[in-house]
Amino acid sequence: MLNKFIVVDLETTGNTPKKGDKIIQFAAVVIENGKITEQFSSLINPQKPIPVFIEELTGINDDMVKNAPLFSEITEKVQSLLEGAYFVAHNVLFDLSFLQEELLLAGSEGFYGSVLDTVEMARILYPTADSYKLSDLAEKENLSHDRPHQADSDALVTAELFLLLLNRLSSLPTVTLTQLTHLSGGLKSDLQLFLEEMRETLEGTSGLNTIEIVNDLALKKTKPENNHELQNKEKIQYPESEEDKAAIIRNGLNSYTKRVGQFKMMDTVYHSLQHSRHTLIEAGTGVGKSLGYLLPLAYFSKDYNKPIIVSTHTIQLQEQLLTKEIPLLSRILPFQVKVVLLKGRNHYLNLEKFHQSLLDENDNYDTTLTKMQILVWLTETETGDKDELNLSSGGLLYWDKIREEPKVFFEDKRWQEKDFYQRAIINAQKADIIITNHSLLLSDIKGDGSLLPASDYIVIDEGHHLEKAASRFFGYSLDYLSTRLLISKFGTYEQRQLFYDMEQILSRFSATGSSLLHTFELNQLIVDFHYEMDEFFKLMGLYAKTKTNNKKGNNRIKVRFASTDIGRERKALTHSAERLSFILKDVLMAIESRLNLFKAEKALISISEQKKLENISEFVTELDEFRNVLINCFIKDTNEVKWIEMDTRSPQNITTFLAQPATVAEQLRERLFKTKKAVILTSATLSVNHSFKYIMREIGLEADSTVHMTIPSPFKYKDQVQLLIPDDLPEINSVSLDEYVIAITEHIITIAEAARGRLLILFTAYDMLKKTYDLIKESGFLNEYVLIAQGISSGSRSRLTRNFQRYEKAILLGTSSFWEGVDIPGEDLSCLVIVRLPFSPPDEPLVEAKCQLIERQGRNAFSDYSLPEAILRFKQGFGRLIRNESDRGIVIIFDRRIVTTQYGKAFLKSIPSVPIKKGKMVELAEFIQKWI
Repeated sequence: MLNKFIVVDLETTGNTPKKGDKIIQFAAVVIENGKITEQFSSLINPQKPIPVFIEELTGINDDMVKNAPLFSEITEKVQSLLEGAYFVAHNVLFDLSFLQEELLLAGSEGFYGSVLDTVEMARILYPTADSYKLSDLAEKENLSHDRPHQADSDALVTAELFLLLLNRLSSLPTVTLTQLTHLSGGLKSDLQLFLEEMRETLEGTSGLNTIEIVNDLALKKTKPENNHELQNKEKIQYPESEEDKAAIIRNGLNSYTKRVGQFKMMDTVYHSLQHSRHTLIEAGTGVGKSLGYLLPLAYFSKDYNKPIIVSTHTIQLQEQLLTKEIPLLSRILPFQVKVVLLKGRNHYLNLEKFHQSLLDENDNYDTTLTKMQILVWLTETETGDKDELNLSSGGLLYWDKIREEPKVFFEDKRWQEKDFYQRAIINAQKADIIITNHSLLLSDIKGDGSLLPASDYIVIDEGHHLEKAASRFFGYSLDYLSTRLLISKFGTYEQRQLFYDMEQILSRFSATGSSLLHTFELNQLIVDFHYEMDEFFKLMGLYAKTKTNNKKGNNRIKVRFASTDIGRERKALTHSAERLSFILKDVLMAIESRLNLFKAEKALISISEQKKLENISEFVTELDEFRNVLINCFIKDTNEVKWIEMDTRSPQNITTFLAQPATVAEQLRERLFKTKKAVILTSATLSVNHSFKYIMREIGLEADSTVHMTIPSPFKYKDQVQLLIPDDLPEINSVSLDEYVIAITEHIITIAEAARGRLLILFTAYDMLKKTYDLIKESGFLNEYVLIAQGISSGSRSRLTRNFQRYEKAILLGTSSFWEGVDIPGEDLSCLVIVRLPFSPPDEPLVEAKCQLIERQGRNAFSDYSLPEAILRFKQGFGRLIRNESDRGIVIIFDRRIVTTQYGKAFLKSIPSVPIKKGKMVELAEFIQKWI
């Protein structure tokens, strides 16, 4: 039993055996004593047509299964394989449910043995993997997987993966294995039984060289600090000439093509730091922007002994810098440079809290799995940074309980040396270059407790995001679900959460003093708070519904909360906010008076009680923040733009109140640009029609003290891109949304057939995307194509992009985030459709307020804001197509305003010069077919 595993994979006509879906291919691989001993595979006649999508996915068609055996004809063989074995599959419940159904229909016994799931095992043993799809795991482990979605190929790869997972298990420290065994009783598979049975062979390792055991947790040993100061104190000389730069870069690259634009960027960055000048650098795709600033930063930091901060907007770019650019920098430099990544406090794991949580019982599935992931991750991680992990949504909720927070009551000294957050701060203080994100940088300049080392020199990559990031950062937000979650942490007395814990500790103190509210009174306050909070968000929803002019019938609405509004609904909402604020004040005072008593009697409180009080203290901090936001948004008269976002289908659950400044130029000027010697912003999209005026005005940069430079892309766009504009589409604003969707859907079908898929379609609004997706599906013309749509197909942006690259005949529909940051090089993307010029809707509250502010200043809101903002987004969208010098493709623009209006020329002038063709879609389709 112990040594036999049958690894099974099935291809089927659908997902539900109970609804008549059938198996079309069965494959099994037998593993005995750690080796593959047998393989069996057979096509199965399902006695029903195979759907087109399944045929496209698997390559199996009706002709192939026409003469194949029925499942009942191979039942005896299947049963012989299953006998005395663990049943193993990738997503085991799917394969097992189909197999059970077929076995019972064939009059045979079902399988009732033990099961193991390689998805579950991979999530635990590869906690940092990007994806747990079989093909992605195969790629990660360099397993040959030549025919994905064919059962024989999938079963073999799953078997090879399973052997690797067993190997990973055996390499874990004994203490970790013991903890995993204890937790695995809460899993869906029989991993606990397997671990208990295999304990003798899976003894684990002590891992003396790489692992240390700290208070029953196995942690990766930290490397001793490498003192990389230069032995000889010779002055480091920045390579001024092109030859010197090329010679340095060749040190780390096998093949290197000189990029003159990159060298120009290096010199600009170095001299800006040297002469303390703020600088804007627009570097086109392919310039090599990251190395273009990292190399001069390294030289300047070492030469002048000054730390430099690099801020990015996305985690994706941070990962690229750390995994690709920094290792390259280390290889090419003639000296060592220390680069560290620093994030906000709650990105880091608190070992003490995690260790304590391992004692909790009755966890749900996600929490159990996340605990197991973290136990394995602790043997690998040096940072304790949450972003390394691939957590489920339930896992993220659990993370909130074990993340790093400021200590008030209790700090276990046993963990201090291993504190990930403190280690990150110490490392940052010793670093030459500190990589962080825009939020932490803004937090630092706002003065919310400085985490970053003092530095006068900052590089802001993805600089076009700075203004929006600052607007969000200097603003406020309240949403129903987060508030509900916050209150549930404390609970009423009967719910036995933090409130109950606090009162249990209080009950041990006889002289509690008359000044403390009685438990009953505080409990009533909490009940009142619950009621008032629900009323507050109901009134918010009512206000939004009353004020909305929802002619388009959208479910998601945004409504301005204007100070000039003196209507009944606004007054009701403001009064509700005031009542909520008063109740909150009473609740906070009652809890804080108890905490003050506990602080005074700290010697009488046990360690476990102090840990509970630590959680209550954190709750008080969060509740106080909530009250401050409430006061700033509803009670104080502030200048922020305020609005409500909600979904009319579920108004209370998905309701958010936001307040943001209409402009952040003054704040950034005073707090960032006037306090730092040199701030360098770089991006592929900073200029509008070859001018930097728009971005400089938005972020508060003075023209006379700023250097700006455009470094064009080295790509040959004239040869690599064709831009097509169909002239048989209606003007976008001259017809209804439904009419426009019908017209563009016909064109999309024509383009998809001409380009044979590999098509990215960019929308500016979700409702148009959804209507187009539904109409394409309904038409049936593109049934053989895989249609992937943001907000409809499940998964993150990167997952949808990976799925798009996996299929040859694929169409990807995206909005908002797909206009930038999506990198699909090569033949995976050959056609880009821009449905509409990306103007922000004029009735969006923040856009409306910005335009009103500009008009009050006597300027033109369209030319000074709406147009340049749309052009920058258009440039970002255009940049999705060509990602390297060998790419080629076609951009199709449906919005005829690009040629029929005067301002349309500004869009075309802001992108590289490319051939433009206009004509009827049928003619353009012929051109697409020939050119691609």
